Formats: sequence, structure tokens, C-alpha cells
Amino acid sequence: MFAVLAIVALHVIPLPPAVTSTACRSVSVPRTVSRTIDSGALDELNERWTAIGLRSVHGTASAGVTFAHDGTIAPQGYRVRVDSSGVTIASSDGDGAFYGVMTLAQLPVRVDGRWQLPCVEISDAPKLRWRVLSDDVSRGPLPTMRYFKERIRTIAAFKMNGYSPYMEHVFLSPADPLPAPLDGITPEQLRELKQYAARYHVTFIPEQQTFAHMHNTLRVEQYAKMAEFPHGFLLSPNVPESSAYLSRLIGQEREALGDVPFFHIGSDETATLGEGQTAAYVAANGGRSAVYAEHITQTAQLVAPARVMLWDDGIESDPSIMKHIPKNAVIVNWHYGAEPSYMRYISTIADGGFDQMVAPGANNWSEIFPDLNAALPNERRFITEGITAHVLGLFQTVWHDDGETLFESTWYPVLYSAAIAWGGDRAAEPFSRDFPSAFFGSDDAGYARDIELLGGMDARMPGASNKRFWADPFNPYYASLMANVDIPALRLAAEEVETHLYFARPPLHRNAADVMLLAARRYDALGRRYQIAQEVRYYYDHAKTHPADGERDLYWCKYWLWEQRDTDEALEPLYAQAWRYEDRESHLASNLERYHLDAQTAIERADAIDRVTYELYEKKKPLPDLETLIQ
Repeated sequence: MFAVLAIVALHVIPLPPAVTSTACRSVSVPRTVSRTIDSGALDELNERWTAIGLRSVHGTASAGVTFAHDGTIAPQGYRVRVDSSGVTIASSDGDGAFYGVMTLAQLPVRVDGRWQLPCVEISDAPKLRWRVLSDDVSRGPLPTMRYFKERIRTIAAFKMNGYSPYMEHVFLSPADPLPAPLDGITPEQLRELKQYAARYHVTFIPEQQTFAHMHNTLRVEQYAKMAEFPHGFLLSPNVPESSAYLSRLIGQEREALGDVPFFHIGSDETATLGEGQTAAYVAANGGRSAVYAEHITQTAQLVAPARVMLWDDGIESDPSIMKHIPKNAVIVNWHYGAEPSYMRYISTIADGGFDQMVAPGANNWSEIFPDLNAALPNERRFITEGITAHVLGLFQTVWHDDGETLFESTWYPVLYSAAIAWGGDRAAEPFSRDFPSAFFGSDDAGYARDIELLGGMDARMPGASNKRFWADPFNPYYASLMANVDIPALRLAAEEVETHLYFARPPLHRNAADVMLLAARRYDALGRRYQIAQEVRYYYDHAKTHPADGERDLYWCKYWLWEQRDTDEALEPLYAQAWRYEDRESHLASNLERYHLDAQTAIERADAIDRVTYELYEKKKPLPDLETLIQ
């Protein structure tokens, strides 16, 4: 149970489990802080407070915020006391002091038009030692350095302490540059990010694929001989060039980063091992599991002294693998469905004697906005069961499978998982009430309603929303998939969000609100696409059967298709703006081409309608079938 102060609702993420009143009711927000404050904590405090309209604070000998050491407080834990004498933050280590400031940053509330601090005493410590964000930067979106840093500051502000960029081919290796995009991550940038993360008490954990998911390397001809199948997906472990390549790649990343506690080597989804050029090798060396374990062991030597991390799916398929890999390995247990329990997966790894991190997903992949009906139950149950089982930590995943999704849309599920990993079980509804204040710095409950509507959109339609958006609505197959969808209700929900966000300017994370607005517009446009197809079909058929009204009907068909063109052309710059806020240019052109091609299709169909309108009334030709016309 949360013992939260009755006189004021604390909208803090993560919500502390122990909050009690002190003698006073509220005090003015301090303008000074002890010089002993952590520099990263001061950055975070001032970034938030100045955004919401408070003056920045500075260090001084006699300050309104002071720090104390208390060896009885658990590692990373803290105690914040606010009373008439000021603010005291006690901790046993620097991490705890930092997290105390992160809570203080969220405490100011409006009292009679002025910012005040509630008089409270808060005792808090994390349930899980590690709270890591695993960030897919390889399937399209590749953050700029500015946004990498914003992402790190944001997760730190909500008490996550690990950042792990998932890399397939995006590291710009000095020895092997060809797989990487031209604006890939350089060794110098890796080093800079590690140092920057440390300032905010975030550990940088490299995550480099070394087995499957290697197509963007194997497509390069000089590496093609390493592929299980021609220019394929899986790196063949028996080819000498493979081990030499991995040795160079990992060596350069290690040189750039120096000491790190963990190094994730991927190694998931290796189902084709032994089916291509390694068939004879696998058969002669004990089978797939033995060869898989050999790869893990050899690659672990390359990343040492860091503890090797790997995905768990190979081990879940054959737990005997655990007998043959290093005992200090950390197994990352990833499962994304909303299952009744995840204990069977957790127990498999625990019974093998290995440390593990639980890895739920934001369920953002191939979606306009994350599917919260899937993400939140997955996160809540998986993490709470992990806490019960005393796992090492959380490894929250965000994936961009289609190369189009925007990270800025994922903050809600990411921070929900962070809140549970820190404070324990948290129901979705009270979290939603805290989110507008904690994340956007606003007491406007409309943001929670926006997230509720956007996060439930996937339940309104079959399949992933990005796929439905780009499918041809005139195609009978895709039209049939949407036949039972209440499209007006979908659009009305999207337009409710659009209406609220159109003028919204939250003090914090304004771009995340803009991305939510873009998502709402795309859902609205998605529904309209299928309505246009239905209505064009109706008017065209009516023109065939009622020639007296044919010219009017055909003009409407053309105008509806022009509407589709205009919608595409209006969305394209908004998407480009959202992309450029967070990501490098390399993959943007590929995504924008979808808007251009779809608009061009609409133009060509409108022109075809215009042509048959002329032929019908000037040349007296019969109208062809619509399917023939729009192919």
C-alpha cells in the first residue's frame, strides 16, 4: 500500500511507497542548493524547474536544499524531508542523493497561483537494482547526438540507470565502415555518450548483435562468405572470417568505451543455424545447441572483463545450453505478449543458476502509437514477477521493426515500466493520473485522456496500425480486414485527441505532445482512407447505373482522391519534422517516399476518373469497372 499524504496528491513518477506529513503545510520552493549537489542532478533540477516557470537554483554554502549521509539507507535509496527549515536529502551513496533530487524536482505544486513544496517526508529505494532502457537504433531511427542525450537525461529523471543502444550495423567501425550508414555512430560518439550518461548516473551498456540480425553486414560482398545463406541474416560461426570480424568490431567498441559492467551480444532468433553452409559443421559438433553455446562462450571472451549479456530465446528452447556458457552471463528474458504469468520463463533461467533481467516491450513496433492494451499488462506482470523472483533488473525494450516508428511516442510505456521496476506493482489507472504532471509538467488531465485513446487504437482494428495505414484501401483484401471496424468511432476518438492537442503547449516534452498529435492525425487519416475507398466505389457504381447523375458522381470521386493526395502531402512535412527532432537523416527519405508514392497513386487515380468522365460525356463511352481503372 502507498501511504500518500492526504493534504496534497503527489503526482510523482516513480511514486514513493512511503510518504508522511511533516509539521508545516507547504513551503516556498528553494532558490539555492548546497554546493555539494551532484552536477547532473543540478542540470536535471534546473531543466525541469525553469521549464515550468521557476527560477533556476544555484549552489551556495547556506542553502535551502542540503544533503546528509546516512549509512542505514539502502544503496540508491534516499530520504527527502521538506519542512519549514527547508529541504534535506539523505542517502548512503551518490546515486541515492541524485534520485532524491529527481523526486524533489517533481514535488512543486501550485497553491493559490504560487509554486510551493508540500511538507512531506519521503523514504524510497528501488525494488530492482538495474533499470535499463534497450533502445533499437538499427532499424531506421538513429538518434542525433542531441537526442541521444535528451533520451539519457529523461530516463535518468525517472530513475532508470542503464542505457543500451541496440546496434546491428550502425557502429561506424574504422576497420569495417561499409555496413554502417554514412551518419553512423562513430567511436568518438560512443565514448561521448558513455561519459555523458555517467554524469546522470546512467550506465552505458553496449548492445551489439553478433549472430543473427546481421543482414546489413552480410549484404556487403566482402562479408558475404560469412553468411549462413547468401547475403543472409545469420553469421556462420564456423567461418574464420566471422570470428575475425567480430574480434575487430567488438575490440573497437571496447576501446571506445573502456570499462563497462555488461556487454550485450544479442544472439537471438538463430533458427536457421545449421540449415545453410554450417549444416555439416553443426552435425559434426554436437548439434545446434552445442554450436550456439560455443559462439556465446567465444564471444564472451571478446567482451571480457564485462559480463556478457544475451537474449534468452535459444535457452528457452533448450535449457541445456546453460551448462556450457559462462556462469557470469546475464540472460535477458524477453517476452512481449500479455501472458497470465511469466514465471515459467523466469524459473527456467533461475533454475540454471544465472542472473537475468526481465525484458518486456513497449509494443510500439509497426504501430502509429504503442499498443498500450498489450504493453502495460506485459510490463506490469513481467516486472512484478521479476521483483518477486529477485531478478537482477529490468531491460525495457523499444523496437522499430518497420523503420518508421518514432521513439517520442514510447515514453508512456517506457516510464510505466521504470515506475514498476523502481517502486513495485502499480496499476495503470493511477499512473495515468500522475503522468501529465510528472512528464509534461502540466495539471491538464486531457493528456491522460489522449494517451488512453491513442493507446487503445490498436484494439479498434485488425493488425498493426502502420500496416493498415499504408495498405491500399481499394484492395478487396485490405478492405475486408477493415469491414467490421467502426471507422466513425475510430476517427471521432482520434479527432478528440487532435482537438485537445492542437493548442497544447506543455512546459516539458513538448515534442512528445506534438508526436501524439501527429499520431492522432494519422489515425484520423487512416480511417478516412477506407471511407474514401468505400465512397468512391459507391459514387462510381452510382454513375454507371444512373448516367443522369454520372458527371456529378465522377467529380466527387475525383475530389475524394484529391483529398487523399492533400492528406498525404500535409502529413509528410509533419512526419519529417518529428523525425528530425530525434533522428539522423539517413533513413528519413525512405519513410517520406511512402507519402509521396501514396499521393502519386491518388493523383493517378483521380486523373483516370477525370479521363473516363470526359470519355463518358464527350465520346459516349461506357464506364469501365473501377478495379480496371485504378490498377
